[in-house]
Amino acid sequence: MSADRVDRRRLYLAGGICALGAGFGAAWYVTTQPQPPAGSPLPVEVGDLAPGRLRTIEWKGRSVWILRRSADEIAGLAGYESELADPASLHSLQPEACRNPHRSLRPELFVAVGQCTHQGCPPALRSGAGNRSEFLCPCHTSKFDLAGRVFRMGPATANLVVPEYRLEGAGRVVIGES
Repeated sequence: MSADRVDRRRLYLAGGICALGAGFGAAWYVTTQPQPPAGSPLPVEVGDLAPGRLRTIEWKGRSVWILRRSADEIAGLAGYESELADPASLHSLQPEACRNPHRSLRPELFVAVGQCTHQGCPPALRSGAGNRSEFLCPCHTSKFDLAGRVFRMGPATANLVVPEYRLEGAGRVVIGES
């Protein structure tokens, strides 16, 4: 073997070792930086949220909705259970305390992950004159009522996910704690 070929191999070996060391150094730097723990409780002020209004926040890399329902919207949740895929929320993900017709700790405050259970698209709140308010997924037209219960006619088969949360007084929701 020629000396030129041996020098080239040593050069490649030295370059590879340097690249590997730089990769490990970068990985160590990123993993040792202080970060909030994933899923840490997130307090959200909702005292100023008017009835019929939706607030979207980010938690654990997901959009979470907080909807303050009006008395008419709460009353409108009854009466069309035959159109829903899981009206009693028996096969849905929610805290046990939210396994009720309004799927929330208090009827006027609804908290849910803002992702369609079909393919994860973000549904939009749709309220029109003469129509009952609902969440409509723009990807494949799955519809959910204001308790996050899915209607049978769309491709989604599960209700919207309700995360763990607790209430602090009348004006604060803490997401991620029960």
